[in-house]
Formats: sequence, C-alpha cells, structure tokens
Amino acid sequence: MSQPFSLELSEDQLQIQKWVHDFSEQTIRPAAHEWDEREEFPWPIVEEAAKIGLYSFEFISQAYMDEGGLMMPITCEELAWGDAGIGLAILGSTLGLAGIAANGTAEQLFEWGPQCFGTPEKIQLAAFCVSEPDAGSDVSSLRTRAVYDEAKDEWVLNGTKTWITNGGIADVHVVVASVEPELGSRGQASFIVPPGTPGISQGQKFEKMGIRASHTAEVVLDDCRVPGSCLLGGKEKLDEKLARAREGKRSTSQAAMATFESSRPAVGAQALGIARAAYEYALDYAKERRAFGRAIIENQSIAFKLADMKTRIDASRLLVWRAAWMGRNGKRFESGEGSMSKLFAGETAVAVTEEAIQIMGGYGYIREHPVERWHRDSKIFTIFEGTSEIQRLIISRAISGIHIK
Repeated sequence: MSQPFSLELSEDQLQIQKWVHDFSEQTIRPAAHEWDEREEFPWPIVEEAAKIGLYSFEFISQAYMDEGGLMMPITCEELAWGDAGIGLAILGSTLGLAGIAANGTAEQLFEWGPQCFGTPEKIQLAAFCVSEPDAGSDVSSLRTRAVYDEAKDEWVLNGTKTWITNGGIADVHVVVASVEPELGSRGQASFIVPPGTPGISQGQKFEKMGIRASHTAEVVLDDCRVPGSCLLGGKEKLDEKLARAREGKRSTSQAAMATFESSRPAVGAQALGIARAAYEYALDYAKERRAFGRAIIENQSIAFKLADMKTRIDASRLLVWRAAWMGRNGKRFESGEGSMSKLFAGETAVAVTEEAIQIMGGYGYIREHPVERWHRDSKIFTIFEGTSEIQRLIISRAISGIHIK
C-alpha cells in the first residue's frame, strides 16, 4: 500500500533535515572555499560525515526506504545548500549504490552496499561508470565491452569511461558495458568491479568549472576480469533479457536508465539546495545594502527578482518531492515526472544564482562572496545525468506517445 503524498514533513524527516543542515552550516560551509580552490576530494569533511553516520550505508538505506520518499531529497538539498562540490563528494557513492540497487539482486545489494561506504575507520567510495568519450547522453552507443569467459566464469571488461564521479579513486566501480552491441541499450549489463581488481585504473582527472571538490575522472578498463557473480542481476536474468531483445520484445529496464530514473529527483534536490543558498544570500544582501538613501530591496526591480527566485525554488521543490514520492511508492512516471523535476530544478539553479549575482552587482562577481561559486556549481545540473535537452526529449515522448528524435 502506497504512502499518501503529503507536503507536511514527519517528525523523523524534520529531525534529519535539521541534522544535515547543522552539519552543512557548521562543517561544510566554512570549508567550501578552501576545497573549491584546492580542487581535491575533501577527505577530512567526508571523514567527519562518516563519524556522525551521515556518510554510511545505513543512513542512505534509511533515507531511500523512507515511506514518504522525501528523506533523500531533503538530505541532498541541505548538503548542496552547504556546498555542491563537497555535498557531491559525500553523495557520490550513492550513485554507485543506486546502480547496484536498480540492477542487482538483494544478495548483491547487501554484499556490496556496505562496501560502497566502508566504515568511519576505513572509508570507501563507489563510482557509477556509464558515460564514454563518444557516448554521453546517447547511452545506447556505449563501446565498453563485456565478454564472458565461460571456462573461468569471468567477465572481461575493456573500454574507457569518462566524466565519472569518484572515478579511479573509488573502491567499488559499477560499470555499464555492452554484452551484445547490435542490440544497443538492450544489450547492456552492469558489473561490479571489486576493490583491488587488476586492469582498472584512473585516466585523466578533469579540472572543472564548478563542483571542484568532487573528483571527476576517466576510468580505463584493460582486460579487467571480474567474477561471474559480479554481473548485477545474474547470468540467467541477463540471458532472458537478451533473448527477449533478439525477438524484438520490449525490455522492461535498461542498465543505465534504471539507475538514472531513481536518481533524478535527488539530483534535482541538489540543484534546489544551490538555488536556495543563493536566494537567501541575495535576500539578506538586498535588505542590508543601501543605495540612494534606502535598502535596495525597496526597489521593485530588486524585489521582483527575489519574488521570482523564491517562486521558482518552491515550484522546483514541489516537482522534486512529487517525483521522489512517486518513485518510492511505485507510481509510474507517465509524463516524465522524474525528468521534469531534474530539468526545472537544474535550470532554476542557473537562473537564481545568476540573478543573485546581478542583485549584488560587482560584489557578486568576486570570490569574497560565495554566489559566484554557486553560479559555477549550478551549471552542471543542466548537463550531467541527462542534459536539459535529454530531459525535454523524455518528457515530450512521454506526453505524446511519439518517438520524437
């Protein structure tokens, strides 16, 4: 039985919201500028998150299992409100976990889920590897191959993944590869590459415009052998899926898309956190900044900007919460609701941070104030895990029933 949709947070949800917000305010925000400048993975901050249980398999499982579906987006919003780069460093392993949960068996989830995070004494990371140099939004064009060695019951992986969060530094890599390329996305499967597996290495580490505290790099697979048990979902399930695809029957799920469907509201929530941070900062500035004898918020040109910013933020939250509730309660996304939430929240983050800079004028453009960082951070939310154009494609196909190209 599904949980009724409600905009009133439960006592548990409110406590989690305050807990994460306090961590963001006291630990993340004071360190945000430093790690943005260093462009390094913020190990000390993640260690602090692990000590309090925020970075852990147990907490993320609790958040995903929340009956109302809102605990995960609440957590994502508050972490990104602190800093999007550090927030993504804390949340990055959840994408690998989502890949396991979406495509694996219960046994695989409980075996590998805890290894995505490790312990406070020995932190581990996970990465979800889909995009490739020639296959970003077009996941049907993946060239990374997985070939089964029946004699050894092993899969041999070869290829290069790119734009991978935690790529190369992760302990557990979840890799989407093509088993039968002629079947396109229907011929793909997901594999776990365990810690210490020979044949997997980090390629180029990318220097980015924003979310600089989040590690992004290539992952190179060179005759990387993984046990047959590391095929998510198992060989029997894969064989059945491939047989249906060869017969031209519709597939119920695809390895990469199953993960993105579950993660889109959480990504939208991160964009929402950035937008809220910028709006609050600009609002406080507009109340304090005086020009021509009065606070600048008394001018309609400023006040109306803030009104529009607040309206877009609240509309984004409603879309994110609806999609998160639908996903948790097994409701079908008939109109692309998951994509709507990610699309609108991502573009809202870009628009709101830009307006915050405009309200602050020259002060908004310098690094003494965080709004320029928030603006740089916001742009990725219209690009990764499906660009805004891809989200519109998904929505338009859903509402029309036509395969729009």
